[in-house]
Amino acid sequence: MSRINSNVPSLIAQRHLGNAQRALNLSLERLSSGLRINRGADNPAGLIVSERLRSEISVVKQAIDNSARAINVIATTEGALDEVQSLLTDIQSLLVEAANSGAFSDDEIAANQLQIDNSIDSITRIANTTTFAGRKLLNGELDYVTSGIVATQLADVSVLGAKFGTKSFVNVKIDVSQSAQQAQLAFSSAQLTASGATLDIRGPEGIITLSFPASATTVEMASAINAQVDATGIVATPSGTGGSAGIRFTSTDYGSDAFVSVHQVEAAGTFSVLDRSGSTVERTKGRDATATVNGIATTADGLKLSFSSSLLKVEVVLAEAFGNGSLGLAGTAGDSSFAITEGGALFQLGPQVNTNQQENIGVKSMQANKLGNAIIGFLADLKSGQKHALRTKTFQEGSKIVSEAITQVAVLRGRLGAFERNTLQTNMRQLQITTENLTSSESVIRDTDFAVETSELTRSQILVQAGNSVLAIANAQSQNVLTLLGG
Repeated sequence: MSRINSNVPSLIAQRHLGNAQRALNLSLERLSSGLRINRGADNPAGLIVSERLRSEISVVKQAIDNSARAINVIATTEGALDEVQSLLTDIQSLLVEAANSGAFSDDEIAANQLQIDNSIDSITRIANTTTFAGRKLLNGELDYVTSGIVATQLADVSVLGAKFGTKSFVNVKIDVSQSAQQAQLAFSSAQLTASGATLDIRGPEGIITLSFPASATTVEMASAINAQVDATGIVATPSGTGGSAGIRFTSTDYGSDAFVSVHQVEAAGTFSVLDRSGSTVERTKGRDATATVNGIATTADGLKLSFSSSLLKVEVVLAEAFGNGSLGLAGTAGDSSFAITEGGALFQLGPQVNTNQQENIGVKSMQANKLGNAIIGFLADLKSGQKHALRTKTFQEGSKIVSEAITQVAVLRGRLGAFERNTLQTNMRQLQITTENLTSSESVIRDTDFAVETSELTRSQILVQAGNSVLAIANAQSQNVLTLLGG
């Protein structure tokens, strides 16, 4: 049939040409943008998934940046601590040198004191000036703030890490179920045998050998032993009035590492000692405290408790009277508690803001009046005019303070190093792998496959060219009607 008002073949050709043109335009858009999905109409479901993946990729990359920045903070902190450690080592050497008073003049010892003063001032200066992007690192700003500590129960508290979550404070309850003990042996006789005794007395600090005549009283024996307590770590105490009940040998330290050994060198006579249970032994050791922190068993070294969990890391030194069970406060039943109210350095290491993807670590102040502890003293006590200055000749006490300070700095450096290596670096590596996988998934959904799209482009170009030719033919068919009119 021949009609001129309605050219149906032309309409069909126009429709197919339009489809081919749109396909060609879509291929050109994908090839020029590199994206298979440029708008929601291209793939609604794919757009939703890919946008979620893009969001995840963005926050994971930020978490990687957070970890890298945290590593820089740790590196800055440890660099300053390394210098503090060096200064403490110098102070320890100066103390040992000054103790050699027989070979050093007063002027030389005064010069050592000057160096110690300068070193201590330098340590405090480093603590006050070490910063990262305006954040002070060693002045106690990153330490935890505690409340409710009873000094007669807890002599020293160090909070190493705490996660607050949605709470404004973290409560810490310590329940001491078994007291700590010093090592102790007892000689229960009022006097020695007729032949006297020669004793090897050994403790954590070393051994001495003392000979006592038969006429020696327990008071005299205790005096001789206590004159060298720094060489043994053992204190002798007469029992009963005037030593009538014998003598007790007690370690200065608490715990299973503390011990007392009393051995009679000569075979003549008998000098037997008893432990707390009444058994005849030559050597005995102390006992560590047994305690729980927030209901969870903790490890103990004498009076020192160490507790570590995913939410709380804390070290506590029990006050002696509380830890050995002699305090006897009514209603306490060996319990003590305090609260951590704020503080610490919070690092956001994961892509989501919640406690599981955050780490909180405390960095105590490195100022001279904070290095050490309340039991043995603080580094500031070694300065001129203080109770452990060189002129006081309390070299052993000063050396213990410096040793404790060195240990504290070394332990802090170790904690920071472990945090960097085992937490930050592993977190970065894991997040980088996550980024790779998320990016790969997003690319499969969103990015253009150029091999496929160039084939589609060629196909669309051919269809457009063919469509133009067919449309021209369809339009020309109407002219054939003129032949019927004799045109």
